[in-house]
Amino acid sequence: MDTGTHVVMGIALGALATIDPVVASSSHAAVGIMTATIIGSQIPDVDTVLKLKNNADYIRNHRGITHSMPMLAIWPLLISSVLYLFFPQATFLHLLLWSFIAVGLHIFVDIFNAYGTQAIRPFKDTWVAFGFINTFDWFIFGSHVVAIVLWLLGAPAGPTFFTLYGILVFYYLARFITQRMIRRVVLNLIPDAEEVIIASTIHFFQWRVAVTTKEHYYVGRAFKRNISIYEKFDRLPVPDNEIIRAAKKDKNLAAFVSFSKVYNWRIEEKMDATYVTFTDLRYRSNGHYPFVAVVRLDDDLNILSSNTGWIFSTEKLQKKLIPAAV
Repeated sequence: MDTGTHVVMGIALGALATIDPVVASSSHAAVGIMTATIIGSQIPDVDTVLKLKNNADYIRNHRGITHSMPMLAIWPLLISSVLYLFFPQATFLHLLLWSFIAVGLHIFVDIFNAYGTQAIRPFKDTWVAFGFINTFDWFIFGSHVVAIVLWLLGAPAGPTFFTLYGILVFYYLARFITQRMIRRVVLNLIPDAEEVIIASTIHFFQWRVAVTTKEHYYVGRAFKRNISIYEKFDRLPVPDNEIIRAAKKDKNLAAFVSFSKVYNWRIEEKMDATYVTFTDLRYRSNGHYPFVAVVRLDDDLNILSSNTGWIFSTEKLQKKLIPAAV
């Protein structure tokens, strides 16, 4: 989920914690627990700082080890150990419990996005991504805000937040069922599909659709149960030639390939250099595919520059590639 949603989830958990007699007995303890749940709801995303380094490291590592099983213990222990120095009235055990719930909830809800997490690491490095909840969901965020406002206005914490969580359970089930229904429609439309990716968007009834068959890629949208296929690409294997081998040495392209599930490629020989471009087909937006990796090679196949990430214009891409080569 996005940062704002994780924040309101942390506040909601801190408010719910006031039903705990230890927390309710002391305002100092309540502040400590609220701090623990807010920090716990954010700390798995500490790897976002990698974006300041470069996109390659960010793509490879974001929601990786920081969202893994060992961190379910490490993050709460770290949070509780620090906060106990400032909020001893909360007791170490209660700080540990509520920070564990906050961290666990953060990691749990992230697996429902299209991006996913490596939540089952270290057993497997597989990305777990169910894709039926958008990274920012208006209903989830809004319902938390409403519940928090009601609580601040005097509504009892227990009934307020347990009602919120009950509603959200049904919401998640509804989104899951909708996704499965769309999948059945897609399989009827493209019966030879080998892989079907159906990911939510910020719009409740709209879904992104990417389908892989033995020979083609299909990209489209679903609105309710109506499927529109926008484009069809030949599924061409990436060639094992000297240009591709040279490009694959680049860390940006390597990061892209490690993350992307459905992509096509092209080689373009231009006046200034040879360009190798890999395009993720899952994120079509306004007729454009903004998530790409591009490697720029000279005549001797040395890497001049490269970039990976979200690029929404050719001009922006050139600004990223050309200065790096100078």
